[in-house]
This record gives sequence, C-alpha cells and structure tokens, in this order.
Amino acid sequence: MELKQMNEYVWELPKTGDMRVPGIIYGHKSMIGSPMQKEALKQVANVASLPGILKASYAMPDMHPGYGFPIGGVAAFDWETGIICPGGVGYDINCGVSLASTCLTEDDVKKKIEQIVDSFYSHIPCGIGSGGCVKISVKEEKDILKKGVMWAVEHGFGEDNDIECTEENGRMQNADPKLLSEKALKRGGKQLGSLGGGNHFLELDVVEDIYDYKIAETFGLYEGQVAVMLHSGSRGFGYQVCDDFLRSMIKDADKARLPDRQLVYARIKSEQGIKYYNAMACAANYAWVNRRILMHRAGEVLQKVLGIGQRTLDMKLVYDVCHNIAKKETHVSEGKKVELCVHRKGATRSFPPGHKAVCSKYQSTGQPVIIPGDMGRGSYVLAGTQKAMEQTFGSTCHGAGRVLSRNAAKKKSKGKAIYQELEQKGISVRWRGRATLAEEMPEAYKDISQIVAAVHGAGISKKIAKLRPIAVVKG
Repeated sequence: MELKQMNEYVWELPKTGDMRVPGIIYGHKSMIGSPMQKEALKQVANVASLPGILKASYAMPDMHPGYGFPIGGVAAFDWETGIICPGGVGYDINCGVSLASTCLTEDDVKKKIEQIVDSFYSHIPCGIGSGGCVKISVKEEKDILKKGVMWAVEHGFGEDNDIECTEENGRMQNADPKLLSEKALKRGGKQLGSLGGGNHFLELDVVEDIYDYKIAETFGLYEGQVAVMLHSGSRGFGYQVCDDFLRSMIKDADKARLPDRQLVYARIKSEQGIKYYNAMACAANYAWVNRRILMHRAGEVLQKVLGIGQRTLDMKLVYDVCHNIAKKETHVSEGKKVELCVHRKGATRSFPPGHKAVCSKYQSTGQPVIIPGDMGRGSYVLAGTQKAMEQTFGSTCHGAGRVLSRNAAKKKSKGKAIYQELEQKGISVRWRGRATLAEEMPEAYKDISQIVAAVHGAGISKKIAKLRPIAVVKG
C-alpha cells in the first residue's frame, strides 16, 4: 500500500477499492514501512470501508496489528447512520492508565526501593487469571457497574478529586448490568483489584524532565518528584463482555460484506448496537474502579514501607485515561456539530483547553494525556490540543506500540538477562509468569520518545513532562 506524505508527521493512505474515506497515519518517516506496520495498514483500509465512517480511518504512530482494528486506530461514525464495532474497542474494554503525584523525591525512596517493589508485588495481585484483592457480592458488582468511580470513593478507595480527575468522571451513565451474561458477572466478581498480565504494570517513576513548567505545575508535577503509574483494564469481565457480543453479532452479520470477520458490527441505533454500547459501558466503569482500587492500594504500600502518613505522602490522582473505548461525542464535521460514536482502540482522548468535558482543574491546560513507554525507557505526560479536535476527533497515541510480536520477542531474548539489564539502568523489576519479561522487553517496543515527538510535532498533543521508571511490577 502506497502512502502519500502530507507533512513531516502525517501520511495519507488514499482511497482504493471499498474504502469510503482515506486512511491518515501519524508518524515520522523512520516508523513507516516495517512488516508489522504494513499489516496494520491493511486494517486501516478495512476500517475505512465500514458504513457511516467520517473523515478518515486514523492510525497513531504507535500502531500495530490488533483484532479487526489496528491498535492505535481511531474511527468516528455518525450516530444516526453509522455502526459500533467491538473490534474497534477491543477485548480489554477501558484498558487505561492512571498517574498519581506524591510529595516524595527520589532520595526519599531510593534506600527502600527493593522493599517497595517487593511489597507492591505481594500486595497487588498480578498475572493472567489472578484473583482480585476486593471481595464483592453480585449486588455490589452491579452497583460498581452502574456507579463507576463513585462507588470506589463511597467505599474508602478514593476522594472527590479522583472522580473529577478521571475521564468521564469515571462513569458512563448508560451502563446496564441487565444485559450481561452470568459468565461475565462471575469473572468480574473474582478479579476486582487485580493488575492482570501482558503489558499491564505498576510503576514507581521519577519526573526527569519538564517541558512546560506552567502546565506541569497545574498538573502537580515537578522535577525529581516520585509518581505512581499503573496500566490495567476490565480484566476477564471486559473480555467476556466483548466475546459475548462478538458471538451474537457474527450470527446476524452479512459475512460477505465484511472486509474482515473481526470487524463484525451493529448499527448504533439498532437494538443490538444499543445493547453492546450499554454493556461496554459496564466494563468501562468496572475498569475505572479497578484502577482506583489498585492506586489506593499502592499508596497504602508506600505509607507502610516508608513509615509515613497519608499527609506526608500527599498522593493525588493527576488523571486517569482510557485507551479502548467507543463513546458518544459531539464534534465538528464539515462545519457542522454532529453526534458521533468515536472508537479509540489503543488511542487516548486529547481534549483541548476550554472543552466542556475537561474538568475545571484543567480547563486552562487541556486534558492530561498519559503515555506509558516500555519498562526501560520511561513515559510521558502530555496535554490535549485544539488541533487534535480539528484533525483526529480529539485523539492521540496511547503508548510505545510493539515492533516485535510476543513470540518474536521471546526468541530475541534468548540468552539475555533482562532483569539484570534493567537493574543496571537503576530499575528494580518484579514479574509473574516465565515469559513475561521476554515478551515485554524494551526492544519489543518502539522508542517512546519518537512516538511522543511525532504527536507533539503534529500538534495533536503537547509534551509536558518525562518520567523515568525506578521500580516496575509486571503481570
């Protein structure tokens, strides 16, 4: 597939065949042309053929092949005539990232870093299939699915600031637990308060560089400060919700018209489309509560290991963003305000200053955008921009993006002592699962600094701060 370069950071995949709109790819020239990206480009083209899609099928610089949609894909569909596609959300519904600031510096923690990472590992359940640290009844689970982060705050896992500083205030109000299977509820009841496996993590980071001091101050970040970052989602519950609806949709689909069976969809306004949207919202709310519980537990660990109180730690949520979601949003298309269903699959919302969906605390700065890298090269905090609203339906990248499949990473890691390489960089690491470190080694991912340079250069988010990992727990 031939790409047309529009500027330094933007490429066009022209309309061909059944494509209704072009593809728009973000990234530097050095990122274009890898085998994994070529496969992802086919998925960009497939998404561009779906009914009701507007403007373009987008892919961020961290894109790589996913289920149906590329990971790093963004697509918006007209709410009246378009579709909703589980493959455009993914199995891990509302997989996302939380970042919390503290009043600690690196000097405050470096002598006890091994105790901290050991305690994180022992107190934060992690790994594929791991059970959660919070036991709930079916009634409580349904309350969680309806209330989202409000439930966590009511039960002592947070405070009002945590609601304000979570995307959608940590609650999609259309959630309807009556639509869920018993299997989904059973899986969700067992895993609340667990990190999961794969690329999910809990990190202790140090703010290494500040690029915009005014916005960083509003975000509560300063150089040398210790911060806590975690990446997790809706666990087996979200997986089951996705699987249940994929099965039901494929039965009714006109398979001959699908460019890929993984892109099975329903019309948004159909009974099946509304059911999926409302069930997906349950999984989104579950994920926000899950991250809130994990972040609260991480704070308790820091207090206990360091022998300090809550006031001394002064841990505050900077923001919680989701990566895998479809949402009803109002945007401008062809000069008119329209209601859309915006799919972000491995992509992050990037709303600008003054947008009504951005909380009052960040009205002057734009929404915080948290972009985790691999466990050896740090992460970034950015801010949303008006250009993102104009170009990408308010979207930007979500992470580093893989350059090696998990199997390829395991082959390349043979003979390497990855944990020792990380320790030599000053990063203490704990992990569950024999293959975890191999699959997640830094070389399996693109260089996060190049990813961030591309979205910053394109203007769809603004670079604010860089964080360096000092302790990592991987599932």
